[in-house]
Amino acid sequence: MSLVPKRGMVLAAGLATRMRPLTDTTAKPLLHVAGRSLLDRALDHLAEAGVERVVVNTHWHADAVRAALATRDRPEVIESHEETLLETGGGVVRALPHLGDDPFYVINGDAFWLDGARPALARLADAFDPDATDAVLLVHRASHLPFYAGRGDFAVDPWGRVRRPKEKEIVPYLYAGVQLVSPALFADAPEGPFSTNILWNRAIAADRLRAVVHDGIWLHLSTPEDLTEAEETLRGRASVFAYAR
Repeated sequence: MSLVPKRGMVLAAGLATRMRPLTDTTAKPLLHVAGRSLLDRALDHLAEAGVERVVVNTHWHADAVRAALATRDRPEVIESHEETLLETGGGVVRALPHLGDDPFYVINGDAFWLDGARPALARLADAFDPDATDAVLLVHRASHLPFYAGRGDFAVDPWGRVRRPKEKEIVPYLYAGVQLVSPALFADAPEGPFSTNILWNRAIAADRLRAVVHDGIWLHLSTPEDLTEAEETLRGRASVFAYAR
């Protein structure tokens, strides 16, 4: 029987400088795709997965994020305000007292995905083995993004084991901004701001990082042009409107 995590976190504090000028006046998670904010979409996914409590970190345009959170009925939301940005790893460490002792989801505030045959969050829970795993990442095939020109983030073998690209190697998968993690991933974590990449690398070295390849739609949203392309990609897809309530 797979896990049913009851806690989660949405990373919503960042400056999102590549999305300027849109983010000069708006926090990136409050930007809308197909009629609904990225923040609401992330919280919808968590609520539908059975998550009861979610920590949302804030910094940039925190008042607007706070006001958006106040309109939510579920899940229960706890704000973790950062006077100084703590990056992805430091932000989670600060929120750990609210996240409990069991595995919990962490979602980037700009992550956008539509589920395939089985919800992505449930697939992460299916793949999570507490005895052998510190984190399971959702990844997406770079080849499905026609304008992507990078080297990729990870190689993934048929058993879900993850490795980084070798020198000059191009690997097939991008991190999709969604993960299920054990609090053990953050044991002996650095103090202050740091990237979760540091902990992933440690988990890879210990063979305790796994990945699930997304089987639905995932969109890379980094620049205003990406947002325009996302709207064009989704226009006319009936599945979008199931999330645009």
